[in-house]
Amino acid sequence: MEERSSKLSRSFILLLAITCGVVVANMYYAQPIETQIAKSFHVSIRAVGVIPMMTQIGYALGLVFIVPLGDLMNKRKLIITMSALSACSLLLAFFASGFHLFIGASFLIGLLSVVPQIIIPYGAVLAGPKIRGQVMGTLLSGLLTGILLSRTFSGILASFLPWKAIYLIAPVLIFILTAVLIFKMPEDESRSSTLSYWETLKSIPSLIKQQAVLREAAVSGFFMFGTFSLFWATLIFYISSPVYHWGTFEAGVLAIFGLAGALAAPMIGRFSDRYSQRTIVLMGLLMQTTSFIFLRFGGGHLLILVLSIILLDVGNQFGQVANQTRVQNLGVTVSNRNNTVFMFSYFIGGAFGSFVGTQMWDQFGWSGVTLAALLFQLLAFLCHFLLFRPKKV
Repeated sequence: MEERSSKLSRSFILLLAITCGVVVANMYYAQPIETQIAKSFHVSIRAVGVIPMMTQIGYALGLVFIVPLGDLMNKRKLIITMSALSACSLLLAFFASGFHLFIGASFLIGLLSVVPQIIIPYGAVLAGPKIRGQVMGTLLSGLLTGILLSRTFSGILASFLPWKAIYLIAPVLIFILTAVLIFKMPEDESRSSTLSYWETLKSIPSLIKQQAVLREAAVSGFFMFGTFSLFWATLIFYISSPVYHWGTFEAGVLAIFGLAGALAAPMIGRFSDRYSQRTIVLMGLLMQTTSFIFLRFGGGHLLILVLSIILLDVGNQFGQVANQTRVQNLGVTVSNRNNTVFMFSYFIGGAFGSFVGTQMWDQFGWSGVTLAALLFQLLAFLCHFLLFRPKKV
């Protein structure tokens, strides 16, 4: 335990949390600037909706084919290598000369931005069961901060610079962070699995079959992050409409209010060490549902919009911290593969939510968006109370 504590100093945990945030931010720079991207490439809003979907599909595939490597090889080298490659994918987006090339670069951005999902099980294993929830909360706080501030960063920057400048500045930040990791990250002395890469991949279906908690967390994460992504993928369309007449700058500012979820993550992590994680997930679902009821009937009022953003993001964080703590408690030797299953479902839900959101906006406007989100929540509740109801002993 002393060895673990020395490796998990506050400064090291902070470095890992910053890495999670900076790398995951790559995936969300496009969302507040979708209207500018559409105009630049002369495509429709519906076409631009493919960008977040392809990014999240790429991320999901990275979870399946790259993250399991964390159970097989030196995690330090894997984290540093993937950080550098993620920066290269951003440069490809910067140099993309056409819309289809930009979509391809967006897919690669998602595929190569899985660094946080290698770091999270790495940190969970080092933490041990006593403080695992607390460490998970800190790492996920960094993750959510990156997701939210990415929108603020790109939205505000695109209000006074060409939108592609984001894809030049961001890789510079990643390369700087990679250099810091090279000098600060300790050598990985953990024991690797004796399985081969393909044996590791083939073992994933059996892990899903054997672990009911993993299945429950994966389904819950699908719907909760789907709801979260549905909102953020369509917010720029809503505030650009006659309801607000706003643009990318305001979208970036609104994202700051979502930091309430990131600030709450360490507290949620401590709750996860003490109380039932299933109860914490339910609390998150109730917050998300309440947020979309508010948005459905009062989204045109700024105070209600801000309150809804806070509720949505804190609710999503309740679900993610609790679910991911449950998943990491299932076993050290399979931590990366279990994380792969959970996060694959989580980001497929995000991709599906982003796609559904843009389609509903295009066809039915804000009413369609909010009703789709409430349907996601209804399905999540049905799974929570019926499909995965705990069996009475």
